[in-house]
Amino acid sequence: MRFGKVVLFGDSVARGIILGEDGTYSPTPDSFAERAAGRLGLSLVNKARFGCTIAKGLDIARRFLSRETERNGTPELALLEFGGNDCDFRWDEIADRPADHHDPTTPLALFSKLYSEMIGELKAAGLSPVLMTLPPLEAERYFDWITRKGLNRQAILSWLGDVGMIYRWHEGYDQEVRKIAVREDCPLADVRKAFLDSDDYGRYICQDGIHPNRLGHALIEDKLLSLAATVA
Repeated sequence: MRFGKVVLFGDSVARGIILGEDGTYSPTPDSFAERAAGRLGLSLVNKARFGCTIAKGLDIARRFLSRETERNGTPELALLEFGGNDCDFRWDEIADRPADHHDPTTPLALFSKLYSEMIGELKAAGLSPVLMTLPPLEAERYFDWITRKGLNRQAILSWLGDVGMIYRWHEGYDQEVRKIAVREDCPLADVRKAFLDSDDYGRYICQDGIHPNRLGHALIEDKLLSLAATVA
């Protein structure tokens, strides 16, 4: 099937947000979505939002599907990129109460359930979902970023056990995305592997440790292009 449009649902990574040298976030003109869609001759509708979780993404998808004016009848791909915000914590609360139990923004079981619901509703509306794995985070850099404004580093570290736990926890959501792709029979763009196969994946990540930089967006673009032949 030849697709005419790709609708992108996700968070700031999918929105093309990067951290500049001045410490502020802004869209990059070289985002993977814009460049890949252009090279594939697809019309892009970017519904990704900064800070978006799977729950917010599901709500955005439902509103999109309810507005027929945004859909012109051409076969559509739906590229989904979620998990980075879902697995995050309220680090200020952890710093204040490191001995307490703290849940992530979206517990893993709920993340999996809502992700499957989103896929089901997109398929029912005639879209073909493609899932993205999570670009890896750089744990030390991310830890420095979340504590840069004075949060108690030692308190957070006592709750984590070690800084590497940030990477492992984030990786758990990536593994769940892979399971969902198999369960829901969706193509998977394994962008994470493209980062980890490099000699130093940190050079593709912004100073905050989690957002891909312009080089990282180029890696994602290449992975999407290599996948395109299997879903075109």
